[in-house]
Amino acid sequence: MVNSEQRRRQLAREKYERQQQNRVEAQARARRRNSILGASLAVVVLAGGGLWAGGVFKSDKKATTANAAPAQSTPGSSASAAAPVSVKGCTAPAPGTPNGKQWKTEPAMSVDTNAKYTATLETSCGTVTLQLDPSKAPHTVNSFAFLSGENYFDHVKCHRLTTQGIYVLQCGDPTGSGSGGPGYQFADENLTGATYPAGTVAMANAGPGTNGSQFFLVYKDTQLPPSYTPFGKITGGLDVLNNIAAGGVQGGTGDGAPNANVVLNKVTTVKS
Repeated sequence: MVNSEQRRRQLAREKYERQQQNRVEAQARARRRNSILGASLAVVVLAGGGLWAGGVFKSDKKATTANAAPAQSTPGSSASAAAPVSVKGCTAPAPGTPNGKQWKTEPAMSVDTNAKYTATLETSCGTVTLQLDPSKAPHTVNSFAFLSGENYFDHVKCHRLTTQGIYVLQCGDPTGSGSGGPGYQFADENLTGATYPAGTVAMANAGPGTNGSQFFLVYKDTQLPPSYTPFGKITGGLDVLNNIAAGGVQGGTGDGAPNANVVLNKVTTVKS
């Protein structure tokens, strides 16, 4: 027979156990919520960049390619409506607009995987040269060479700059919004052990297998997960990128449209 005191203690114990269970469940919900939030922030970093890795460099989920990347950014769109300000070393872009061509499928392979390729980015802030390595990223280099041969990158604005945590300039979206691409996507490459020191050129994306046209140029050693295909090295113009970075981001943040009006006047890729 349970007396009133024993019953009171039993009820108190059951109440305590319920409170403990509720606390455990609340903590679990918070961990799940923080995990989801962290993942979404990472996407934002490199998407639009490409999203902060965040910034990882991702491009917008709607895009075919930061972040940021650092996503395709998007990582979280980094595009800004504010007008760019004058930055020393930058001039007015060459007249013209992106052609915005679209394709349904990835271009047929035509690069020589035993060769090197040199890409020249003539920008409104100076020239940047890249050495591309098709032996490690054949589909990526093939796509980049194809798009540059189609004048796809010409007159395209570099829409995203990150200056805190990750240090990249993201380009390749003809819409300038962080959500544009060539209409096709292709698989990731060269991710095993991938790192992103200063001088790296890599693809922005919106998740595995979503590479398109958006890429990012690393101007300072950057810590990112090995999720963005590295496909070459910057061989000239790192000073140009650092000058753009020194100009800052519109609105004074660390991730957004650069103050410098950086436009790819002309992009060419040739077999070295």
